[in-house]
Amino acid sequence: MTAPAAARLLITNARLLHPESGELTDASWLEVADGRIADHGTGRPPAAPEDVPVLDAAGATVLPGLIDAHVHILLTTFDAREASTWTAGYATVRALREAERMLRRGFTTVRDVGGADHGMARAIDEGLALGPRLVFGGKALSQTGGHGDVRPLSDDTLPCCQSRPAFARVADGVDAVRAAARDEFRKGAAHLKMLISGGVASPHDEVSAVQYTDEEIRAAVTEAENHNRYVTVHGYHPRGVNRALRAGVRCVEHGNLLDDETISLLLEHDAFLVPTLVTYDQMARLGRQSGMAEQSYRKIADVHEAGLSALERAHKAGVNLVYGSDLLGPLHTAQLEEFTLRAQVQPPADILRSATTTAARLLRMEGEIGTLAIGAHADLLVVDGNPLNDISVLTRPEQNLRHVIKAGTAI
Repeated sequence: MTAPAAARLLITNARLLHPESGELTDASWLEVADGRIADHGTGRPPAAPEDVPVLDAAGATVLPGLIDAHVHILLTTFDAREASTWTAGYATVRALREAERMLRRGFTTVRDVGGADHGMARAIDEGLALGPRLVFGGKALSQTGGHGDVRPLSDDTLPCCQSRPAFARVADGVDAVRAAARDEFRKGAAHLKMLISGGVASPHDEVSAVQYTDEEIRAAVTEAENHNRYVTVHGYHPRGVNRALRAGVRCVEHGNLLDDETISLLLEHDAFLVPTLVTYDQMARLGRQSGMAEQSYRKIADVHEAGLSALERAHKAGVNLVYGSDLLGPLHTAQLEEFTLRAQVQPPADILRSATTTAARLLRMEGEIGTLAIGAHADLLVVDGNPLNDISVLTRPEQNLRHVIKAGTAI
């Protein structure tokens, strides 16, 4: 099976939402050719050749497809023991099914920050599986005993080979970090993620724990820069996050416990912050019944309440904010609820930019995705309502989402 032929399409009677400016046009049209936006305008649309399909939007809003910059399509269960019995093939099939569900929610691009690999991205690119454009980072790097070291305390075996699909790989010391970074870039990673603090899902470390040394982080940053890539870090507490920003990382995932210095460093380095409020909200409500380990469940309070305050402070300071969900297992269904939580402290236009233009800049795909600019990929949503007035328009796809279009083809 090969990728679908380059798509052509003419959309008429639409209101075009441009996230960059927060502008919503009057009755407009948009033309797609070769899977990209070829032209658009207001008023009378151009005549379409007979072989070009026409989609009458009937006054609906057309906006760029959404970008979720923090997903884990591979992590489809909380049950680590069950997951350990899966073959690579079975885990991949489950991951690709989750990717398809993300696309149908309106996410036409996702950035996977731990688990997805080149094979999954290739399957989607070639049309073997239906899913969003998958920007993957391979396996995250964890120190021994860090957020990505999931061995039970009773396991005294040493990590070996690490060839199975997994969220992370263990690498200790500058040389091992360099080798692991080079290996992930060899396998096509678009970025490298380092786990520089404890986490909620890892039951045996503290959220405030500092993981990796300055030298190890700088080694990863150097390798990323040498490969024209970048490092993003999982981190909550300023003890680790601020050190990582000073070492040159480009992006911080979570950042719930940030302080004034964190904000100053994010601004100084023009770095990006990807809050993931919805994962703590969902874990607090449903984590225990979904199979989350009790040790992890008890840590949710450490970061849950602080997340919204951190987002508000970063927003007011002008930090580059990007949409992320970080949901695991059965909680993936709440992916769009991040919009609802952010709306408590951000205007809809700013939230929408975090899931379109700012996210595209983080992915180094500005002008390619997250925009209606001519020449961009024709990744589009057709929705009833105006997200600039009511962001919840995007959180009810069963009511408001008429069409998801990827590369000019409606799914």
